Amino acid sequence: MKPDFQRDLIPRDDALHLTGALNTMKDKLHDAALQWELLDETGHVPATPSYSALLQHATEAQDLSRNVLRLTTDFARSPHHTTHASSTVLKHLATAATLSSHAAPHFAETAECALALPRSTTPTDRRYLTDRMAIDHGSARAFLRRASESLRDAAKELDDHLGFQRFLASLTRREGPPKPPPPRPGGLHR
Repeated sequence: MKPDFQRDLIPRDDALHLTGALNTMKDKLHDAALQWELLDETGHVPATPSYSALLQHATEAQDLSRNVLRLTTDFARSPHHTTHASSTVLKHLATAATLSSHAAPHFAETAECALALPRSTTPTDRRYLTDRMAIDHGSARAFLRRASESLRDAAKELDDHLGFQRFLASLTRREGPPKPPPPRPGGLHR
């Protein structure tokens, strides 16, 4: 490999480590988006949704977001964050950090509505609160799902980068040292 190519490559071990971390975080966000449900089996907001369970969704979403932010910050501080592949990875990480940070407030607003629901005095108020809960909770789950997709895209970019490194390594192995020139016919005679 030529030295200028080496500068643009993320070290293999670093790329593998980051890919593992991205895949783990991606799975956590995806699982949370699937598992944290508000609606009952009939597709309606329960008559008495659990405030503490909904608040727990907000707490865990904030923890997930904090982990995505740490991952993004650590990568942005790495010495190879300026390469072409790294800038694309960083773009996906920044998107995931932004999206995941929007989830917790929506879960918290869902919990706030659940707390207000028993105090609603009219059917219109109750309907407004249940609709708002469904929208906020669905939005929060969508933010987690989209953040997971951004992490997936970052991991794919790193996988592609590792594939490029393998390709360059195979070229280097094939080239080898230059062959000596063939002997002249007739030896050293003039």
